[in-house]
Amino acid sequence: MKNIYNTRNLLRKIVILPSIVVAVLAMNSCSEDFLDQPAYNSLDTESVFKNLDTAEMFVLGCYRGIVPTEMYYQLGAGDTVTHSSEDGSTNNSKYNIANYKYDAYTPNTVTGIYSAMYAVIERTNIAVSGLSKMEASTKRDALLAEVKAIRAFCYYNLIRVYGDVPSVFKPLDEMDQNDPNTLYPKRTSRDEIYDRIIADLQESVGNIPNFGQSGYSTTERLTKQGVNALLARIALYAAGYSLRWDLNTGSGAMMSRRSDNARIQQLYQIADNACASIINGGNNSLVQAQGGKSGFEYLWYNFCQRKFSVTNSEILWQIAEYGPNTNSAFGVYAHPGSRGGTYGSRKALQFMLPSYYLSFNQGDTRRDVSCTSYSIYFLNNGNASDKWVNVGTTYSCIMPGKFRIGWCVEPQAADGRNLNIPLLRYSDVLLMYAETQNYLNGGPTAAGTAAFMQVRNRAGIGNLPAPTGQQAFESAIVQERKWEFAGEFNLRTDLIRMNRIASEIEATKQAMKNLSDRTGQFANIPVYRLYKYHQNAQVYGDPFLAVTYIEITNPTEIATILNVPTNSANYDAYQTALASIVMAHGQTVTAGDKWYPVNMFQAYTSTFNGNARKTVGFTGGFNALQIGNIIYTKPTGSAENGGTYPNWIEGGGDGLFYGFVPNKTELLPFAAASAGHPLVDNPNLTQLPGY
Repeated sequence: MKNIYNTRNLLRKIVILPSIVVAVLAMNSCSEDFLDQPAYNSLDTESVFKNLDTAEMFVLGCYRGIVPTEMYYQLGAGDTVTHSSEDGSTNNSKYNIANYKYDAYTPNTVTGIYSAMYAVIERTNIAVSGLSKMEASTKRDALLAEVKAIRAFCYYNLIRVYGDVPSVFKPLDEMDQNDPNTLYPKRTSRDEIYDRIIADLQESVGNIPNFGQSGYSTTERLTKQGVNALLARIALYAAGYSLRWDLNTGSGAMMSRRSDNARIQQLYQIADNACASIINGGNNSLVQAQGGKSGFEYLWYNFCQRKFSVTNSEILWQIAEYGPNTNSAFGVYAHPGSRGGTYGSRKALQFMLPSYYLSFNQGDTRRDVSCTSYSIYFLNNGNASDKWVNVGTTYSCIMPGKFRIGWCVEPQAADGRNLNIPLLRYSDVLLMYAETQNYLNGGPTAAGTAAFMQVRNRAGIGNLPAPTGQQAFESAIVQERKWEFAGEFNLRTDLIRMNRIASEIEATKQAMKNLSDRTGQFANIPVYRLYKYHQNAQVYGDPFLAVTYIEITNPTEIATILNVPTNSANYDAYQTALASIVMAHGQTVTAGDKWYPVNMFQAYTSTFNGNARKTVGFTGGFNALQIGNIIYTKPTGSAENGGTYPNWIEGGGDGLFYGFVPNKTELLPFAAASAGHPLVDNPNLTQLPGY
């Protein structure tokens, strides 16, 4: 038997990895059985890699854990689109990290990604070693390609979070135990690691099967299309900007590219070729409108419903999350929030910045999919016989919508949503191709523009022309990526690699001030909405998309809606007056319809907003909302906040992006609080400059 740790002393001293007894646990698939396999103990690696069937089981087990929870509940916010709305005060890790306030010596940093990624890397190293000793065959080569791609994804995650990290490409039991670098490895140049994993991916593309071939009929497993997309993404990161410093002296930290311009050009070409291979392959396309839903809505509704036969043309790679063993907390964080009823009580711990919500062009079908201006709440006290309502919210309470509770299938546990984690989509390939074409040719090409416009056309804004200049086209790609990929965990580091993070943060901070003051681009934004009263169906698979609303700007109509009665005896007359306004705006009013006004700049809990909701029947707890209380009790407007910006926008040391420091916070420090954290356990692992 081959033991990963040859001595008990070595097992105690391993510090670059967590304490690992690598076991390939059954990883439950969505609708396939290929991951539902018996467990194999990799301490007996010689027997595992004696035949291809058991070797394949080991490779499939390497998918487990490649997207740690912290990747989305910590780093899924702070991208100028999605933000943290965690409970308590603004002094908590999720809120601080969303605002770039890190500290290596307190809990305000990411602690688990490092160990989780190296745990998977160790498993993939074992697999690469074992497979390399097996007789070459089509299946052996495919498995080797697959596991190298998984390893590449893990290094990509490490580098975009921590920068230069230790390079480990052999199993621990094959390394020299007397070499100090085995136990205490130093940081390795990210360029060296990138070049290694890009070479692995280039080799893997030639050996891994296309989607649909035997054993590769699910996008929960990497295929040729997925590996090409991953190759393109990593090549763009390798060619892009990142926070760099002198590894020997720890000095000179600044945002820059690698110094080899010829290699940068080559990396863009690698990405371009990989994207072109997918586009020209003819196997992938954007999901289009069907059944009364826009293409974007149809994509995400079916994704939540686990109808992957609909989504497989677009989602090139996703992580399986189904059943009690593999459900992550992913689905518990990014949703509109639900108060009791069928879905249980689930707070939305992320919200969408209203400047983002208001950035969409008229007719863009992505807005109401990615953002919800409603939350699910009970009408009275939440008894079994109560009614549940899709209640309209204010600008400070716009919540994520792609992974909404009502769209899901019924979970097997209250805290599990059976939501897979999407990693690579065809729209990403199209926009990466537009980017590479623009860079390589000094401006957008016909092919690049066509790819870019495919994304806009599906969104319903094909009438918005693509810019023709190189810089303008790049800026358009940055914005298009925001509209397309909100809540998919890549925008934050995308802005960094494109050297846009500082400028986008400043622009967003100013946009939020302008919105709060109702100046600049928001000078004419309506203050009042009339929301239609919608009961929630309280069934999984509810296709509800958005609360119907009318923006009110006419002074006479505003005077009418402001005259909210406080006596229930006057509610019917008030509803009659509101119905007249609704009909004046071309809306049909049928018997039983109800409407209620909302001041979008006041807090959800304001007296006016609370009293307005009472007119449609809200009684008990009408001022509560299932979202972290950092923002739902806060206004958006400065006038509504007594003439100053609300603290979540600016003020009190905890405003929007208050911790961002250029040439420092683009990367996270290693946690150094206690034993078990990498910087404490490894004396050769240097801290990020500035901490």
